[in-house]
Amino acid sequence: MTSTIQPARTQDWAKCVLHTAQGFEPTPLPVLAGAIPAGLLGSLYRNGPARLERSGQRVAHWFDGDGAVLGIHFSQNGATGVYRYVKTEAYLVEEKADRFLFWGYGMKPTGSWIERFTRDVKNAANTSVLALPDRVLALWEGGPPHALTLDTLNTLGIDELQGLHRLPYSAHPKRDPLTGEIFNFGISPGKNATLHVYRSDSTGKIQKKGAIALQGVPPIHDFVLAGKYLIFCIPPVRLSPLPVLIRLKSYSDGLEWHPELGTQILIIDRDTLEVVNSIEADSWYQWHFANGYEQPAGSVFISLVRYADFQTNQNLKEVASGQIKTPGKGTLWELRLDPASGKMLEMTEVMNRGCEFPTVNSQEVGQAWRYSYLSVRHRDKADDDDDLFGAIARFDHQTGTFTETNIGNHFYPSEPIYAADTDKPDQGWLLTVVYDAIQDRSEVWIYNSNRLEDAPVCRLGLPEVIPLGFHGTWKPGR
Repeated sequence: MTSTIQPARTQDWAKCVLHTAQGFEPTPLPVLAGAIPAGLLGSLYRNGPARLERSGQRVAHWFDGDGAVLGIHFSQNGATGVYRYVKTEAYLVEEKADRFLFWGYGMKPTGSWIERFTRDVKNAANTSVLALPDRVLALWEGGPPHALTLDTLNTLGIDELQGLHRLPYSAHPKRDPLTGEIFNFGISPGKNATLHVYRSDSTGKIQKKGAIALQGVPPIHDFVLAGKYLIFCIPPVRLSPLPVLIRLKSYSDGLEWHPELGTQILIIDRDTLEVVNSIEADSWYQWHFANGYEQPAGSVFISLVRYADFQTNQNLKEVASGQIKTPGKGTLWELRLDPASGKMLEMTEVMNRGCEFPTVNSQEVGQAWRYSYLSVRHRDKADDDDDLFGAIARFDHQTGTFTETNIGNHFYPSEPIYAADTDKPDQGWLLTVVYDAIQDRSEVWIYNSNRLEDAPVCRLGLPEVIPLGFHGTWKPGR
């Protein structure tokens, strides 16, 4: 069954989130202000739920919207944009029927009892992207990726990466900039879930797989590459399977918070894909990591956005209604672990401002880094639990300095993506897709990564509103 929640009060951001995207063909983008940096050459890809409604029925959770990928291609001749739905098998079936039919993260299947028990889980392909040399992958952690063409974003179909064999492939792969290797994982449910860990070459082809038994069925959304280790934080959330199996609850509604379990930290060797050690820690929940690295003495330093509990899931569910009632504040933390002894050495909150979507320069993934880039609540709405992120920021892990953009209350930027300048190695740009609620339009804003307090160096117009989404990536070009 589907939700028909209607918002009691329209928020500024709701017009964007609830907009059903049409998509557009490759289109030259007008420069609205400033100029495109000469050294910004390559492609920005972003993914997110672009349709939350069909025939008056609204999805039950923000995570259930149909995925659409935005591509912004920068060349010597300017910028071109293209925006297309990922045409998965389930998307095409529902498009023809003009109604929701399948299982999802927060959705239960529709139809007769027989249909409800026999319908598959819908791969929404709506969470993130991975740019490979000859294609881009639309990622959704409950299933395999879908391949798209790099230029026009036409859907090519499910991509098995020459060895996935229908196993799930998470939305947060990590690419080692030194070796080109790509690491990722997937969770197979059961009485006890299995954590599948993958190592691929630079083309995406899977070279090695590992399988680790877990206790119960916990949700794991992200992990971190830290030198020679892969670090997973397993939250104290477990699926109550019976109500889900008999179709009384969705997967999301079957997840329960069990703080008595604590958080388990798994430390995995990146070469063998086997567990080196595990650490029992306090209870928290996290969606995303910023980065991690191995320190000279052998300890591991990681940074993540931490939540006190699992209320964040209800908070994100309510986004799909256009009105948020449940608080869900995450803050930036730093942890230091000892893989040899299996001990937590330090755990410190370093920024109390509500934030999410931490990113770093892709050339620093798995290595020592200084700056993390984040989505944050606007300074004037820092305590507004019903608002979405209204600024982007940079956190300096060396000095503890926090720098943010200075934009108005009615603007909603997406996750900041770092793009290195092709001509100046020390120069970086931050790209974000911004929704202007006053004009009801979307734009691409380009910031100097070292001057976030200044106005964007360039603003590009987009042909239609791009519903607020989740994750993106930068593919360098020449």
